[in-house]
Amino acid sequence: MPRFSCDTAIPHDRPSAAAGRLVAAAEPYGLSFVREGGTLAASGAFGRLALTVGADGLHLRAEAEDRGLLERLRASVGEQLVGLLGEDVAIVWTGDVETGPLFADFREIRVTAVLDLTPRLRRVTFQGCDLGRFATPDNLHVRLYLPPDGATVPSWPRPGPDGRPLWPEPDRRPAVRYYTLRRIDAEAGELDIDFVLHADGGHPAGASDGAPGAGFARRARPGDLCGMSGPCGLGIRPASWHLLAGDETALPAIARILEELPADARGIALIEVEDAADEVPLRTPAGIAVRWLHRRDAGADEGPLVEAVRALALPSDPSTLFAWVACEFDDLGRLRDHLRGRGIDRDRMLTVAYWRRTPPAAPSDRRTSA
Repeated sequence: MPRFSCDTAIPHDRPSAAAGRLVAAAEPYGLSFVREGGTLAASGAFGRLALTVGADGLHLRAEAEDRGLLERLRASVGEQLVGLLGEDVAIVWTGDVETGPLFADFREIRVTAVLDLTPRLRRVTFQGCDLGRFATPDNLHVRLYLPPDGATVPSWPRPGPDGRPLWPEPDRRPAVRYYTLRRIDAEAGELDIDFVLHADGGHPAGASDGAPGAGFARRARPGDLCGMSGPCGLGIRPASWHLLAGDETALPAIARILEELPADARGIALIEVEDAADEVPLRTPAGIAVRWLHRRDAGADEGPLVEAVRALALPSDPSTLFAWVACEFDDLGRLRDHLRGRGIDRDRMLTVAYWRRTPPAAPSDRRTSA
């Protein structure tokens, strides 16, 4: 049974309609509700959320194994409720709602070393305390809170009374981005995160929201502070055959997955990078083939990753494989449609868009990864 729980009741004059909107809004995030008697419930690695429709409102109960997960679940529910019902909605939680000055899963980490792995990939090593919750193969990613350039004393988000985070003023507000934990040694309090660098100093051509992580990595010096919370993001599932496919933004995750696969694993890893200078040594099981795909040598019609996956000979029985794919938003949509067309069910694949390309400014512009 979950160790922590909290409840809230939301008055509403059309509770059934409000519940339907909440359930529909959760679907794009992979959160599917199922009926359990008179309750709609959704469960996952985050915990459990139960939704009950009353005569004059909604009742929600959030449950989780630790306080950090419960805080994040409560914050997510609060954001969804406000987005659907408006800022005036009153959200009052009861139960395990004691909060500290920071979220329970938040850690402040400090740069200790910087190493360039390739011309466009930089490893930053951090030191931190109490990192045990992050040392899991089930969740590969963390949220990084990147202070504004020049902020000598960073300010971090803290839990608000309705569960949503309270943020610092805009000029002190950190940028939040998701990154892969490339390596973590919780006992030593040390972790590595690999950042893709961009030619224009942190705002990649073709990326819709800039890249504050690249800017932070370019400036990083021993002693610099950063925030981290999580972990989050899923890895792979057991299968007889694995497909790993991604561009350089997914390279740290693919590298870590390959290292953690069993020695008898079989399959293929397809990795798109700019050119041979971006290739890095990988430790892989003998049964996993690795193919590097170079954008510089590819035609302009379609990226080499999409072409390679479409041309790939997959096992005849789709139920024996698991596909893990992470890349640009539009490329991901093409690959997801292709894999589904090959008979791979939703529960046999994990697809994640790590960035999104904006329309080119001129016909001669080449796309770049974020």
